[in-house]
Order: sequence, then structure tokens, then C-alpha cells
Amino acid sequence: MSAIRLLVLGAVRRHGRAHGYQVRADLEYWGAHEWSNAKPGSIYHALKQMARQGLLHAHEIAPSTAGGPPRTEYEVTEQGTGEYFARLREALVTYDQRGDMKTAALGFMVDLPRAEAVALLKERTRRIEAWRSSVTGHHLPAEGVEQLGHIGEIMNMWIHTADSEAAWTHGLVARLEDGACTFAGEGPPFVGALAEGRENPYATGERHPGDAR
Repeated sequence: MSAIRLLVLGAVRRHGRAHGYQVRADLEYWGAHEWSNAKPGSIYHALKQMARQGLLHAHEIAPSTAGGPPRTEYEVTEQGTGEYFARLREALVTYDQRGDMKTAALGFMVDLPRAEAVALLKERTRRIEAWRSSVTGHHLPAEGVEQLGHIGEIMNMWIHTADSEAAWTHGLVARLEDGACTFAGEGPPFVGALAEGRENPYATGERHPGDAR
């Protein structure tokens, strides 16, 4: 599952209403073009597609006094909010997934109540440990992975990755239980969106026809 829909819904939701170029600027500000498929064409396509599907409401606003075509501002609908939180929750608990989904989920986890985010991360750990047990219980020879030759190194990599993710998730849960981060309902959120009119130091500078809409 690609992270683009979660990223776009989350970015629009952060603004309340946002036009396509604002969404693109936010995602570039977060570096999403480096670790996901959040390229300009994908962003503008996702906005239009989700508007057609009823996940976003498209507002056409008047052109600026300097001229140019009207811009479209997008707002997350009730259906879109449900889709956003469903994708976010699933991404937080799923271990065997693309890196962009995991990264996006961590970026938006503070949109949930703290207790729920912690519970989802604990479920993630449980799934990692269950996956590891299935690998070691059914795929590893009793004599050790050395019996599999170089193929055994695949098993070693899988187990090492699972152990690393489990340890990191345990640490994250401990930090959150100790009060790290500001979650939904706890006060003013961390400002992770680019302010209107502020120059984006991480902008790619790549022009796209959708920037003017």
C-alpha cells in the first residue's frame, strides 16, 4: 500500500483547507519526496482522485488580483476523516509493510489520543514477535542457519530486522508513556506544517502544471 493517500489526507487535515501547492510544499518540507512516492504528479492526482471519491471536498476559489486561473482548495470530508484514521491505525500496527507507510504513520500518530497510539504500538510489537516466532519455528533448521548456506543470511537479516524494530518500538512506547510528544486533546500541537508565505528550504524547485491550480 502506497503512503500517498495517507500523506495527502493528513496534510490537508493539518491546514483545515489547503490548495494543492500547499500540500506539495508541506510534503517536501517533511522530505516525503525522498522517502515516498510523494512527487508532484502523484500529489495532484491523489487530490483529484480523492475529491471524486468523496474523501475530499473541492472548493474553487477566486483567482488572485494578479490574475491567473482559480485555485482549488481541498477540505477533508467526514468520509475522508474515516479513511485517514483507518489508514493511520493500520499503518501503526502492521509490521511487514513499506517503509513509507511506517514513516507516514509516525508523522501523524499524534493525531490520535496518546493511549490509543500506545496501544497500537504495543500491538505492533506483538505482531513483530509473532512473525519472528513463525520464522524461527518453521523455517530454521535445528542445526542453525549455517546449514542453509548463503540463504541462511536471508533468515539472519529477517530476524535481525524484526529484533531491531521490536526494540525500537518498545523504546518508543516507553518514551510516549513517559509523556513525550503532544497528542490529540493535550494542548497546542507541534507545528509541522509550513507557514503560508514562508520559503521552503527543502523545496525541490521542480515546476509542475498543478502548482498553479
